[in-house]
Amino acid sequence: MGQRVEPSPHGYSPSKLDITDNGDAEQFPARQSLYERVGGEPWFVDLIDRFYDLVDKDPVLRPIYPDDLAGPKGRLTDFLVQRWGGPPRYTATRGHPRLRMRHFQFPIGIRERDAWLRDMAAALQDGGLDQRDMQEMLHFFASTATMVVNRRDAEPTG
Repeated sequence: MGQRVEPSPHGYSPSKLDITDNGDAEQFPARQSLYERVGGEPWFVDLIDRFYDLVDKDPVLRPIYPDDLAGPKGRLTDFLVQRWGGPPRYTATRGHPRLRMRHFQFPIGIRERDAWLRDMAAALQDGGLDQRDMQEMLHFFASTATMVVNRRDAEPTG
């Protein structure tokens, strides 16, 4: 049954709000995680394979990465799987992500950030995401890539 909320002694009156469980939870089930919506880990493995195929040919990004891309591919896959609702393997094997700290050793400026985002956006295009999921992922990648920028690009002259 509903529960009446009494006016607050602090002067707030919710107008006798009636909070009732009327079964809407069955009508409006919780939205699945992106991990579930895309079919789990294989989708992320494919995304990261497409991304690193682009990185391998990118003149801005390739010099930043080791010769063997297997380590970065595995770590990014584990991180994204966990971030989007899958098993927490990244944290289990590497601890807290601490992305700024982990990327500090690499020279990342606006140019590198933009190249990374361009390659990731291109890799996402072939992932079959709906518009909502695509926007959510692009927003996450843009804010995260900006967060790990650790140097200024060349100072303007003038």
